[in-house]
Amino acid sequence: MKISVELTLSPLQDDFEPKIIDFIKKLRASGLTVKENPLSTQVYGDYDEVMKLLNSEIKDAFEVIDRGLLYMKIVKSDRSDYAADF
Repeated sequence: MKISVELTLSPLQDDFEPKIIDFIKKLRASGLTVKENPLSTQVYGDYDEVMKLLNSEIKDAFEVIDRGLLYMKIVKSDRSDYAADF
């Protein structure tokens, strides 16, 4: 089953940018389709592969920040080819 996941990692501390960059770089290195914009990062692929990656990388990200939150939306389909028609 293919899924699309939108993530927004928000460390609630000073010096947050390097932690976000590291999180995104690890997602990119996974071999899955990863897209970024200024507000979120999207990961696309097989459910089991995406969730295995996110389980590991979210845990790692939370271990290096004092406080933080992660917004996550999951869609049951691969939306990586979506383009607005307006």
